[in-house]
Amino acid sequence: MKRLLPHPALSAMLLVVWLLLANDVTAGGVVLGGIVALILPKFTRPFWPDRPRMRLGRSFIGYLAIVLFDIVVANFQVAWLILFRRNRDLRARWLVVPIELSTPEAITMLAGTISLTPGTVSADVSADGRFLLVHALDVADEAAEVARIRARYHARLQRIFA
Repeated sequence: MKRLLPHPALSAMLLVVWLLLANDVTAGGVVLGGIVALILPKFTRPFWPDRPRMRLGRSFIGYLAIVLFDIVVANFQVAWLILFRRNRDLRARWLVVPIELSTPEAITMLAGTISLTPGTVSADVSADGRFLLVHALDVADEAAEVARIRARYHARLQRIFA
């Protein structure tokens, strides 16, 4: 089975993305997307020597729920800032978030999560992988914001990628 599907999650994602890009579910589209989803992971297999170990249970579903909730809330917060506060009193800050994630995939997921949330963007990861530089649009207390990022995302990613 590993020979046919070296990365089953990647194959499933490729098929779904193929169908979404086609914007139409037809038999031919499913067949062609399935062929691409089977062949592409085989060609990219040498670039993925070790698959990341993830726990895809309740921890992952809880993480997704929190991220989606935070994205919705942050959209309203940024809209309020733009509509009512404009440039007055914005407290844009650079935050240095210490990270203790052991895999590049976990660090990438943390950086991506932060960038997906409106009002924040991950700018850089330190060379040793122990710090993440984040730009935040409006921060009253830098230490509290770093603690919030670590509590909401970092701690959960440590459990998922343990």
